[in-house]
Amino acid sequence: MTLITQSTTAIGPYTLPNQVILAPMAGVTDRPFRQLCRRLGAGWVVGEMVTADPSLWHTRKSQLRMDHQGEPDPRVVQIAGGDAEMLAQAARLNVELGAQIIDINMGCPAKKVCNKAAGSALLRDEALVADILETVVKAVEVPVTLKIRTGWCAESNNGVRIARLAEDAGIQALAVHGRHREQRYTGYAEYDTIADIKSRLSIPVIANGDITSPEKAAEVLRYTGANAVMIGRGAQGNPWIFKQITHYLQYGERLALPSLDERRYVLIEHVAALHAFYGETMGVRIARKHIGWYLESDQRFCDAKRRKLKQQFNALASPETQFDWINDAMAFDADQRLLPKGSHAA
Repeated sequence: MTLITQSTTAIGPYTLPNQVILAPMAGVTDRPFRQLCRRLGAGWVVGEMVTADPSLWHTRKSQLRMDHQGEPDPRVVQIAGGDAEMLAQAARLNVELGAQIIDINMGCPAKKVCNKAAGSALLRDEALVADILETVVKAVEVPVTLKIRTGWCAESNNGVRIARLAEDAGIQALAVHGRHREQRYTGYAEYDTIADIKSRLSIPVIANGDITSPEKAAEVLRYTGANAVMIGRGAQGNPWIFKQITHYLQYGERLALPSLDERRYVLIEHVAALHAFYGETMGVRIARKHIGWYLESDQRFCDAKRRKLKQQFNALASPETQFDWINDAMAFDADQRLLPKGSHAA
C-alpha cells in the first residue's frame, strides 16, 4: 500500500503530533477518557460539549464537563448554542478558565440540542452561522475551530458554503462529519463532501464519520485529502485505536492487538479514574457503560457471553466488586491481581 505522508498541521500556535483526534461525545469524552486516549496515542482530544448559557454552568454536569485539570496542551473546549453574543461570552469565560482552543458545535444531531436552534440546526441559517463565527472569533485571542455536518438534510447539503463562511470568518480548522443531520448516526458516512470542502479551503480539514479501523482511516485520508481523522464511536471500548491508526499510517501494517495484560491494566486504570472523578456512587454507574463498550470491542467473546458479562458487571454496586470482576472475568496472562494506583492489598 501507499503510505500516508503526514505534513505538519498547525492550528494557531499548536501543531498536531499525529493525524488522529478524539471527537467530542457527550457522556463519553469526559476527563478520564480524554486523558486515557491521549496516553494511548490520540494527537488531540476535544472535551464534551458545554452549553453556551453561563446560567447553567452551576450544575454538576457542566462543572464536570469544564474540568480539564491535569490535561496536556492544548485544552480544547467545545461550546454549543444559538446566540452569537452568548457564544462569544461563553468562549471568553472558558478561555479565562484555561481553554486554549474553542470549538463551536454545529454538528450535534440530538433533538434536545436542535430544538434550541443549536448544533446542526444552525446549518439551516447561513446568515446566523456567519454572525456566530465572526462574533466568537473576534471575542477571543485563542484559535477557534468548528465542527459541522454536511447539511441539515439530503436536499440541503450546504457543507461547502458553510465551510467557506468558516474560513472567511477566521475559523482555523474545520471538522466535518460525513452525514447530514437527518441521518443522525444511521446509514453510512459519505466522504465526497469532505473531499470537496478540503479542495476549496486553505485551513486544515478533519474528516469524521464511520472511521473504526486503521485501514478505514488511511482510506478516508487518501480519498478526502483531509489533514487528520476524528474518531468518535470507534474509540468507545477501544482507546487503542489511536495508536493503531498512527502505526498503520506510518508503517503500512497492523500493530499487534493489546495483550490481555494490557487490556486489564487499561480497564483497571480507566475504572479507577472514573471513581475518582465522579465519586464512588456515580463513578460505579458510569463505569458500567464503558465496560459494556470494552466487552463489545473484545472479539474473544461471543454475543451470549458478552450479554452475560454485562449483566454481571451491571449488578455490581461498589468499586471493590468492580475491580474484583475485572480481575476474575477477563482472562489474564499473569498470576497477580491488579489494583488501581493508590490502593493497597488487604
